[in-house]
Amino acid sequence: AAQQRKYLLELGAAGAYQSFDEATDLGSSAGGLARIGLWLPLNFSAELEGGIASPNTGTGNTGVSVKTFGASALYNFLLGARNSVYLKAGAGSTRYGSSCPSTASAGDPICGSSNALLAGAGFRVGVAPTVMLRAEGLYNRNKSQPRAPARSVSLSNFGVSLGVSLMLGSKPILDADGDGVLDNRDRCVDTPSGASVDGRGCPSDGDSDGVPDGVDRCPTTVAGAAVDSRGCSKDSDGDNIPDGIDRCTDSPAGVLVDPRGCPKDSDGDQIPDGLDRCSETARGATVDALGCPGDEDGDGVLDGLDRCPRTPTGTAVTANGCARGQTPGRPAPAAGQPPVRVQPDTLGRPLERPNVTVPSQAPPSRAPAGGPAPSAGVIPGVAFIPGTARLQASSYVALDSVADLLRAHPDARIEIGAHSDNSGVAADNARITSLQAEAVRDYLVVKGVNYQQLVARGYGSSVPRTPDTTPAGRAANRRVEIRQVLPGP
Repeated sequence: AAQQRKYLLELGAAGAYQSFDEATDLGSSAGGLARIGLWLPLNFSAELEGGIASPNTGTGNTGVSVKTFGASALYNFLLGARNSVYLKAGAGSTRYGSSCPSTASAGDPICGSSNALLAGAGFRVGVAPTVMLRAEGLYNRNKSQPRAPARSVSLSNFGVSLGVSLMLGSKPILDADGDGVLDNRDRCVDTPSGASVDGRGCPSDGDSDGVPDGVDRCPTTVAGAAVDSRGCSKDSDGDNIPDGIDRCTDSPAGVLVDPRGCPKDSDGDQIPDGLDRCSETARGATVDALGCPGDEDGDGVLDGLDRCPRTPTGTAVTANGCARGQTPGRPAPAAGQPPVRVQPDTLGRPLERPNVTVPSQAPPSRAPAGGPAPSAGVIPGVAFIPGTARLQASSYVALDSVADLLRAHPDARIEIGAHSDNSGVAADNARITSLQAEAVRDYLVVKGVNYQQLVARGYGSSVPRTPDTTPAGRAANRRVEIRQVLPGP
């Protein structure tokens, strides 16, 4: 394809054909012209030209030399890479005859010089990068004294020409950024490759994300969203709210979020919806890591709301968890108080224990030393409310016996291992058994066992005792074991 060029100088020559005003008594005539032009910015150009013709008079058949000189300004309309049309206007002079008698008489041919106004139009057709065919029509308005010295007459002459122009000093116009808009018209010369541009060569950006259309692989990005180099929104926490709009960019996986990208917590228990297994927990109730409340003493009043925890099994209680006439051991929860979440301390231990009530009196005195140290094995009778780390009241007798042995052997170090069957998700099983092991440890601490003697560990379903193929097998695998990890003296 032809490459558009930036022109500098134009030298041209042409054959011409001119017709003269009737008042000149000159017939039409062939002639020639030459021109030199200078191209200017914004498609303007200026040129000087001179033409000559030798028409004959109509009455005496006398030859008259007609010379025209002019300076014109042109505006060029570019058509494709090499072609153009133009309009021109200028001024000059027209001279009739070469020498004029001092006294004019009737019948003398026209003679003399006159200022002229020039106007015309034409076109160029490129036949080579620096060679053009040029055709033009020109109107010449001038004044002269044709035959009588008494008056001057306005004359209108017309001419057409066809010739060749040489474009000297021209250079190809480049498109540095390859956007299809040449550098001489490109207002954005560093457009990225592949971007869609307007007529000025500037990239368009339909979604205003800073990535131009044509490069943008996600051209309908929501306003305000942060995008990557492809123009697609980023979502650091995977909650379907793009970064830039997301006000909580570290939402845990699986949580439900509001339109701002922040976790929702319908019951205010600090366990986000989506992770909360009990999303309608009553205000003020204590919840575990799964967001579920407990009822340690099984009296129907949730821990945290129960003002008399550890009520004996079977005792009739009022709405506050206390038997009739019993003095509440805990203050009433504040109105509208949200559920309490079990938070870990720096050692990974919960700061608040939903399963254990710390007695107001001092722990029981340590049992006298003696007797066998605790042996490894399953602690019989330890059970939890299904799906939670809440100890059932039936577990207390066995755990009290373990506490007695550990108080009698203060140098013994025991691992408490909680196990589950293989039903459910492995990660959930590991998490809940860790909480169950901690619940047993907390109970023993309340019973006076030194915290440093105890290690709590949840194994999930990774260490089954029997195959999980029958209900009995699964029940046997749901267990709490102890083993001595640091023998006493």
